[in-house]
Amino acid sequence: MTSPLSGPETGAGTGEGDEETRLVLGVSRSVGDRSWRERPSRGEAATALAMSQRLGLPEIVARVLAARGVGLDQAETFLDPTIKGLMPDPSVLTDMDRAVERVADAIAARAPIAIFGDYDVDGATSSAVLYRYLAELGHPARIHIPDRIIEGYGPNGPAIRMLREEGAGLLVCVDCGSVSFEAFAEARQVGLDVVVLDHHQVGEELPETSGLVNPNRQDDISGLGHLAAVGVTFLFVVALNRELRRRGVFQGRAQPDLLSLLDLAAVGTVCDVVPLKGLNRAFVRKGLVALHARANCGLAALSDIARVNGPATPYHLGFLIGPRINAGGRIGDAALGARLLTTHDADEARSIAETLDRLNGERQAIEAEMLLEGDAQALAASEAGDPAVLLTGADGWHPGVVGLVASRIKERYRRPAFAIAWDADGKGTGSGRSIPGVDLGAAVRKAVAEGLLEKGGGHAMAAGLTVRREKLTDLAVFLDGQLAEAVEAARQSYVLKIDGALTASAASVSLLHELEKAGPFGAGHSEPVFALPSHRVKFADVVGKGHVRLTLGDGGGGSLKAIAFKAADTPLGAFLMEKRGETVHVAGALSLDTWQGRESVQLRVLDAADPRKSRL
Repeated sequence: MTSPLSGPETGAGTGEGDEETRLVLGVSRSVGDRSWRERPSRGEAATALAMSQRLGLPEIVARVLAARGVGLDQAETFLDPTIKGLMPDPSVLTDMDRAVERVADAIAARAPIAIFGDYDVDGATSSAVLYRYLAELGHPARIHIPDRIIEGYGPNGPAIRMLREEGAGLLVCVDCGSVSFEAFAEARQVGLDVVVLDHHQVGEELPETSGLVNPNRQDDISGLGHLAAVGVTFLFVVALNRELRRRGVFQGRAQPDLLSLLDLAAVGTVCDVVPLKGLNRAFVRKGLVALHARANCGLAALSDIARVNGPATPYHLGFLIGPRINAGGRIGDAALGARLLTTHDADEARSIAETLDRLNGERQAIEAEMLLEGDAQALAASEAGDPAVLLTGADGWHPGVVGLVASRIKERYRRPAFAIAWDADGKGTGSGRSIPGVDLGAAVRKAVAEGLLEKGGGHAMAAGLTVRREKLTDLAVFLDGQLAEAVEAARQSYVLKIDGALTASAASVSLLHELEKAGPFGAGHSEPVFALPSHRVKFADVVGKGHVRLTLGDGGGGSLKAIAFKAADTPLGAFLMEKRGETVHVAGALSLDTWQGRESVQLRVLDAADPRKSRL
């Protein structure tokens, strides 16, 4: 059975409407040091009931929708998002028409176009969207992806000069360029016009360009700041297609198929972890359909080598496909991802996919070694003084992997963390990750203003910095003073939100397909989390690279396969292994496992609790 299940903590709260009393299964402190609380409020639960009755939805699906802010009158449209219905007029974006005009003129003049993209998934997919559109017009472009270590992020003088010498008459920067003042000054000197399609936060001052399209520039009122760069790029090709049609370019010939680019839009949107709302959600929903059609041979090859069985989900994009596209930019050839996504040669696609898969394995090995050292440093720092922000680092760490290490340490210690790669000259290149409620980017910008960092920036949840070794102690003191209060408040409110309770017997393929109606799930539209009360651990063992695989039984004959990823050396993994043969409360998300054409349900374990220590 599935059901909402909450048990008010005895003696807690002051009245029936007190949301703080809504503990699930009485779990006030889990193995993961979290309280489990019912996600839907009482008002949302009432909305869910009305939604279920009006639309004939299963109540669990209605609860998931209502708990994510979908109102009764929005539900029907939300369940079937369409690109056409959610597509704004691209011209609402500041500078869109200027940018379109300049690129359309370059196409009319047959002027060579160069595309400069970032080295992450959003940059690779953005580059590929524009490249593939231009190629369909018979106007091939040149893509340049900078080397993370040698060139760093964004346009730079040497690359500008190289592209101009190769004959480029127009440079289009995607997922970068909004603050490239010096590089674009050099572009003007060598006679290279620039258009920017970006989404990063910027200040009031902008570089001089022939069009800078960024929904997060301060004079943009489009309300589309949630788009990834690939979303901005897709809107750009929609606007460009409209302008070319107005100019009569398509008389007597077919127009490019814009919908065929939605698989790229989906991958970039999911992997850049932008909110899955509005147009973003439509990109992902329709893009997953396009991905299943396997029209992009690069994505098809990567899906095969990543063993994506059955229809792809946002989980597959974010955890199997995305990391492999990223691997080239982290430790290999940064251009591999874009080459994979633009090729029409199946053999070349397979070869590149194999290379990226190998690089991803190497990246995982590098990350594991760095994490072992970083975790020891974080543990020592935590035991010595409980700092608000953990600063880890070492000589010889790979700069392309520090962000991943920082993320792992942040998750493990539930506080902001930096991982810093030191060079022989005592300069550190670091990346930081934060926890909800703690603005790491703002603190880094203040540290730059205080002279503690050579450079740095970012946003609330992630930041990058360059620091001298002799400034590290002062930086640690500064960050502690800036963020200690916010970190403490965030850690005190560490909660796992539960959508409902179910048994192993109820975790069926049909239930999962019903839940998929409320998806796709991701950033800003979180996947449903369910509690399984008092299930026996029938089997548990370590498999693969530190995962804990288990089988849960509900006492009524039902069994459910489950896995806790990368949990073997964590308190969660140790708890599950110790409880073999005993009953536990488990919380996690359901996923579909397809093997040899057969579908089954698996639980991805997120947390667990001892029923004997829970109060109902």
